[in-house]
Amino acid sequence: MELTLDGISHAYNQTEVLRDISFSLKDGEIVCIVGPSGCGKSTLLRLVGGLERPDTGQVLVAGAPPAGSLNPITYIFQDFALLPWRTVEGNISLVLEDHGRTGADARAIIDDVLARTKLSEFRSALPRQLSGGMKQRVAIARALSVRPAIMLMDEPLSALDSQTRELLMDDLIELWMREGFSACYVTHNLAEAVRLGHKIVILSRRPGQMREVLTIDIPLTERAGRLGELEVLQRELWTLLREEASAADRELSSVA
Repeated sequence: MELTLDGISHAYNQTEVLRDISFSLKDGEIVCIVGPSGCGKSTLLRLVGGLERPDTGQVLVAGAPPAGSLNPITYIFQDFALLPWRTVEGNISLVLEDHGRTGADARAIIDDVLARTKLSEFRSALPRQLSGGMKQRVAIARALSVRPAIMLMDEPLSALDSQTRELLMDDLIELWMREGFSACYVTHNLAEAVRLGHKIVILSRRPGQMREVLTIDIPLTERAGRLGELEVLQRELWTLLREEASAADRELSSVA
């Protein structure tokens, strides 16, 4: 499936949040969205996912979802969004129950996604027994269980320490190699953006507008060994964002 945003603008009451956003997400592509605090990144993801409707513009979807897809577009959140009284297996089962998949059918799907996310031995654990990185793996496994074509990832690694973040970035790349999923990935972390993004959409301060789209030609599978080049790209990103981030910080400080 491919996704196209065409002239998306949105406001809350009299506050304009996004203005004239247009870009495409191709099949098998990860597009990272970066920008200063308050520029509308998470709002943009909600519009893409259909949780809200844009005031102007449209979100267009082309192509068929994977065979057996229960939810072609699905979310992975920053805070894991796990039910504390359900086990790992139970948290994954929840989304399958919502689609009427129970019994042996559901167990087969759960077995598969637990194996793909290296969680099989933790299926009976409760969230409180898991590290932050393991909780996010559960959230990824839950998303994979509905066989999505496109994943919407809202700061999925921001609550994790730097070592766990590095390991999960490796896991995501390995998963992408096997699954070939597409993703809109919102992050404030520029190192994540250059490590994971095929394209990086840079938004200005509020109202968020397209500042630039940076395409990274280094294959995902080679990036761990080409960190020097990624650091150059990261500095280039920061150069583009620094003035916008400073202005956004001054605006937030004046409101406070």
